[in-house]
Amino acid sequence: MEKLLPDLLKELWQRVERNELVMEEFNLQQERGIAHYRKIWSDALLLEGYQELQKSLLDELGLYVGCQDSAEIQLRCTGAVENLAREWREKVDPTDRKSVEDFYNETEAEIYELMWWHTLSEDLSPLSYVTALQFALRKGCRSCLDFGAGVGSGSTVFARHGLKVGLADISSPLLAFSWWRFHLRSLEGEFFDLKTRDVPSESFDMVTAMDVFEHLADPVEAVERLWSALKPGGFLFGRFGAEPNEDRPLHVVQDFEPSFRRLREIGFVQVWQDEWLWGHQVFQKLNNG
Repeated sequence: MEKLLPDLLKELWQRVERNELVMEEFNLQQERGIAHYRKIWSDALLLEGYQELQKSLLDELGLYVGCQDSAEIQLRCTGAVENLAREWREKVDPTDRKSVEDFYNETEAEIYELMWWHTLSEDLSPLSYVTALQFALRKGCRSCLDFGAGVGSGSTVFARHGLKVGLADISSPLLAFSWWRFHLRSLEGEFFDLKTRDVPSESFDMVTAMDVFEHLADPVEAVERLWSALKPGGFLFGRFGAEPNEDRPLHVVQDFEPSFRRLREIGFVQVWQDEWLWGHQVFQKLNNG
């Protein structure tokens, strides 16, 4: 398999450490790699007639919520993390699953927070979906379930590149927005509201779980759900880790060892890890699990 960008950059850095490559050349290669990822991400998400990702996503969100004031939309986006934290502290009992689900079905701030994140204005980690896409294509995957799909940007990237996609979430408002975005782009996808509908067994070649497990009331149960959704030999691609952060009280899980233990117990084997950019891991479901 052709090297993925994190592996390539790690190897290039090792050459720098051995004095086989100058720092300037390493920086140039890293900038080129990230720029290529940005282009794949932007090309998939830009609406027709747009050239700049932030404006396209903000105008798209404004169209959905019925607000043509782009400055107001951006203000809502940049204040979303603070608003989410305040709403969470006011309304949620993190030990009560229904309280958590009710929050995700009532808050409006999450759509704004996720869409701003996907503009790449402050954080490049959404580009990990491009790594997942390249991994999937090189492994011959034809279908992908995005578990905790949010506003559907990652699934849009996959759909644009010919994969059959499923979007799963406990937030009905996020799923409704994702459905609207797919319809706007004439893309096809299957939508799973996990409060009322399970993903069929052995139905996807890959599952992505990007920055999801830290939000879950029962992450071990989620491991079992994802095992069921994957075909034998399929891949789970995700990031499993979160540090305590007062600005993000929605991150209710910091200990991921029970999830890793359950992954091992039911037959997942780690086959890859991003050791350079964003720390994502890939686990494969054994055929004889």
